[in-house]
Amino acid sequence: MSEIDYEKLAEIELQKDEAEDTQSEQEETFVSPPLEDPELNINHPYYDVARHGIIQLAGDDNSGRKVITFSCCRMPPSHQLNHTRLLEYLKYTLDQYVENDYTVVYFHYGLKSLNKPSLKWLQTAYKEFDRKYKKNLKALYVVHPTNFIKILWNIFKPLISHKFGKKITYLNYISDLREHLKYDQLNIPQEVIRHDENLRRKQKGKLPPVVKVPPPRPPLPTQQFGVSLQYIKDKNKGELIPPVMKETVSYLKRKGLQVEGLFRRSASIQTIKDVQKLYNQGKSVNFDDYHDIHIPAVILKTFLRELPQPLLTFECYDHILGITSVESSLRVTRCKQIIQGLPEHNYIVLKYLICFLHMVSQESIYNRMTASSLACVFGLNLIWPSKGTASLSALVPLNLFTELLIDFYKNIFNFRTVPGEILP
Repeated sequence: MSEIDYEKLAEIELQKDEAEDTQSEQEETFVSPPLEDPELNINHPYYDVARHGIIQLAGDDNSGRKVITFSCCRMPPSHQLNHTRLLEYLKYTLDQYVENDYTVVYFHYGLKSLNKPSLKWLQTAYKEFDRKYKKNLKALYVVHPTNFIKILWNIFKPLISHKFGKKITYLNYISDLREHLKYDQLNIPQEVIRHDENLRRKQKGKLPPVVKVPPPRPPLPTQQFGVSLQYIKDKNKGELIPPVMKETVSYLKRKGLQVEGLFRRSASIQTIKDVQKLYNQGKSVNFDDYHDIHIPAVILKTFLRELPQPLLTFECYDHILGITSVESSLRVTRCKQIIQGLPEHNYIVLKYLICFLHMVSQESIYNRMTASSLACVFGLNLIWPSKGTASLSALVPLNLFTELLIDFYKNIFNFRTVPGEILP
């Protein structure tokens, strides 16, 4: 079958999908779903595309990799969206993550004849994403695949390497994502959720029963993950630096400072869970046993990410977002002011961590982890909003603030010394 035949067949299947959706959901017209992002500035270089919310940052997967979502239902009709700009914006977004391992979730529902890009555009897009984008993409989840997707696969099969093909996973229901990533951090469009419910009704005749989640167990006295800094301090004879942070930083300082891509790589999910379990049970961990320098690096990031409140605190979030509006020459001073407002314990732990990250950046000739690279990794592990996840437009100020902390560590932190503080 020729490419033209496949394209015609794909269009037929897409129209079938639309007919089924219209019948089951009584949709008569195509409506571009509005999405309000209060952090999106009209001066954003891709405001015309970003305002639709097609591409979103959605927290982390189970390996601590950043998750990017692409929602077809948020694509307006083709005459209202420049698809060349969409491709440029997608690359602009991924450029912030391609140096690190990352994951993409593609919500297929909502792709219609009115808003679908041309086959030529799709081919151009695939060719535009060269090795630097494909190498560190560790998983691509396609949610609610249809026959249209299968036909596209046949068209693109000659272009797609076997290695890349193994990264693609097809998921019939939204709930299937739970075993792969942090589901609660996803910003799933309501249209996709309703479509998912309709699919389940068709499959079973009714919606599945609501599963009652048992109340969380009280933390162990030795718990390290998912509990507050104060809890860890109280259970560890008043130690200010959590044991898991002290041990991972100490190990990485001894053996990891010159490792290329330190903090960029992920590690085995099961191994990370096993190490977390050992720490939570108060058992000793010998990282030499795992023969993988990236395991303590992932454990450190996981510890920060699982704190009930970010190390930089929810209260600082809006102040940090404002860093880009501060004149360049005054930004370090503004960082000092924000850090000065932190609770004493948070300040001590942050100073310990940033001191270490500054050391890592000083070895960037070997490890290729500059302050900017480290900020891209640690920004969202140090600060996030109290509700939902940080939007893509929030990344620039959050990462800039983190980069300034690392780059100007001595200038920012030397003004305040707290009794009992220690450094790596």
